[in-house]
Amino acid sequence: MEEELKCPVCGSLFREPIILPCSHNVCLPCARTIAVQTPESEQHLPALLHPRGTAAPAPAPGPPGGSAAPLDPECAAGGGGDHADKLSLHSETDSGYGSYTPSLKSPNGVRVLPLVPAPPAGAAGAAAPRGAAGSSLTCPQCHRSASLEQRGLRGFQRNRLLEAIVQRYQQGRAAAAKCQLCDRSPAEPAAVLCEQCEVLYCAACQLRCHPARGPFAKHRLAPPPGHPGAPGGDGKGAGGGRKPATCAEHDLEHYSMYCVSCRSPVCYQCLEDGRHGKHDVKALGAMWKQHKAQLSQALNGVSDKAKEAKEFLVQLKNLLQQIQENGLDYEACLVAQCDALVDALTRQKAKLLTKVTKEREHKLKVVWDQINHCTLKLRQSTGLMEYCLEVIKENDPSGFLQISDALIKRVQVSQEQWVKGALEPKVSAEFDLTLDSEPLLEAIHHLDFIQMKCRVPVTVPPVPLLQLEKCCTRNNSVTLAWRMPPLSHNPVEGYILELDDGDGGQFREVYVGKETLCTIDGLHFNSTYNARVKAFNSSGVGPYSKTVILQTSDVAWFTFDPSSAHRDIVLSNDNQTATCSSYDDRVVLGTAAFSKGVHYWELHVDRYDNHPDPAFGIARINVVKDMMLGKDDKAWAMYVDNNRSWFMHCNSHTNRTEGGVSKGATVGVLLDLNKHNLTFYINGQQQGPPAFENIEGVFMPALSLNRNVQVTLHTGLEVPQCVKQPKLPSN
Repeated sequence: MEEELKCPVCGSLFREPIILPCSHNVCLPCARTIAVQTPESEQHLPALLHPRGTAAPAPAPGPPGGSAAPLDPECAAGGGGDHADKLSLHSETDSGYGSYTPSLKSPNGVRVLPLVPAPPAGAAGAAAPRGAAGSSLTCPQCHRSASLEQRGLRGFQRNRLLEAIVQRYQQGRAAAAKCQLCDRSPAEPAAVLCEQCEVLYCAACQLRCHPARGPFAKHRLAPPPGHPGAPGGDGKGAGGGRKPATCAEHDLEHYSMYCVSCRSPVCYQCLEDGRHGKHDVKALGAMWKQHKAQLSQALNGVSDKAKEAKEFLVQLKNLLQQIQENGLDYEACLVAQCDALVDALTRQKAKLLTKVTKEREHKLKVVWDQINHCTLKLRQSTGLMEYCLEVIKENDPSGFLQISDALIKRVQVSQEQWVKGALEPKVSAEFDLTLDSEPLLEAIHHLDFIQMKCRVPVTVPPVPLLQLEKCCTRNNSVTLAWRMPPLSHNPVEGYILELDDGDGGQFREVYVGKETLCTIDGLHFNSTYNARVKAFNSSGVGPYSKTVILQTSDVAWFTFDPSSAHRDIVLSNDNQTATCSSYDDRVVLGTAAFSKGVHYWELHVDRYDNHPDPAFGIARINVVKDMMLGKDDKAWAMYVDNNRSWFMHCNSHTNRTEGGVSKGATVGVLLDLNKHNLTFYINGQQQGPPAFENIEGVFMPALSLNRNVQVTLHTGLEVPQCVKQPKLPSN
């Protein structure tokens, strides 16, 4: 709220705020600084307002009547520079004229000039009155200009409400103002505020840490905000001692009416003057209430939007978490896919290396076999050649002829072994293996998510994975969460969640949508449910997930429901304690709904004054809430005073039973939907017979009371096993 309480010109809390015609506010001292003299009025400026050292032009002969002569034509035309070059600032302390001062700037960057005061009466060259000087004021927020009339800044209304709120805010800050440098705990109250350091000091810390010498000598020490010595901190309450507002036009008249046409309060004298004669004028109090109602209605709209904004922020924060989780899942998926590609390439690399090894070993074997064979033949041929040469050396013709034929044949056979190709290698040194990796490299270089999705055929989604760590039960509601496998690439358009009836019956669809988290309310207490989920897309429905078993609570934990309670009901203690602001009976319901099982809860009477008749029981969701519980056909109740009790349904009173309640008493309610009856207890003893029988449907805990009673709800209780003998109803 502090930003709403700061002046847009000085940036400090408002001091004497005034309302501009555009509905924005500005401090009265700041308004004096941003008011400017319009160009068309410069010709009326007195000679004393010319810059120091510049002589005023001699007045020309004017027309009869003594009208002021115009100034220098250049000045009158607005030429020759900015207004700051032509005007001097008026000093409020010495009533004289200061030296030349340039134009000022407000925090929002608007270039302004100080307001030039009217010259003294009778001064030479005096112009028309101040209102005719053409002064104007520009709003620093919307930059709309407003002309100052005869009354000047006094013509703007004072924003008394804003001033009162600022005073309350300053007093609240003063009460909490503590020294920011104290070593003590708690810190001492602040005594001064350094406007330059923006630090609060107590007297001791100010002398120790901020002495009035050296670089601190020029710092300005002011009282803390809201202190009686601080600006605007007079110590008075915002509401106490405030005088009724008086009319801006008639100081002695109070505002009594509101002019709808002018949108401003007016006094009786304003109506007598006739300026609002044809305007729509209404009573001030009536318009005050009407505008308050309109503002409250508008605030409700803003509150709803703020609530939606908070919910949207929660949604965005959940979106951040989902993006983080999905990003990690996709990173893991990408790493897994690339690792799979690397593994496949490694396996294929091993296969190719094996082929190369086999080819190399084959070539080596062939060459080694050929070497061994050629070596053997060469050794045989060499031996045969040496033997033949020795035979030729012999000189015995007969002996030579005996072996020459056989020897010649052997040499011829040996020669025939070295036929063409026998002395050529059977294999080459080159490997006839060619690996074309260009298509694969091109595919890797162009590997993209879009291409990956296009290349993967769209099939039905895989089995969703239930996130058991996020699945839970609370009272008679269950929450289930699931996700898709991280390596799944098939698109998912939605999910179908199915739940059985809690008795092992058939599954039924309870949710169809894109969310991966679903909460199902309104189930039976102390029941076991089976749940499963499946995904679907344009190709069809995928298989079911594993079935998860969920057990609802044995007993009910609930509170009073503020959303459905009567507006006069006042809840506290985390909606477990109820009272009423009206003397009439008002109804409040519990947050739980029962349609099956046995349930028990108690209500402790914290306060019981003037013998009222509170009513306890059960009701439908659409029960009438502005009268005693049980007077319509939507509620079944026991109402009780300090002496006796009655059962009531459809405004029919039955079974009067002696024994009532007082402060400290405990009323128990036992709802047995297996036997379809309702029983009441007071201080642990059954009050009369079973109150109602043959009741079926969905019921909610209910209570009606007035301002003389206060009760506290206790839930999550076990059904009482030992029941005292019931009291006999009175005749």
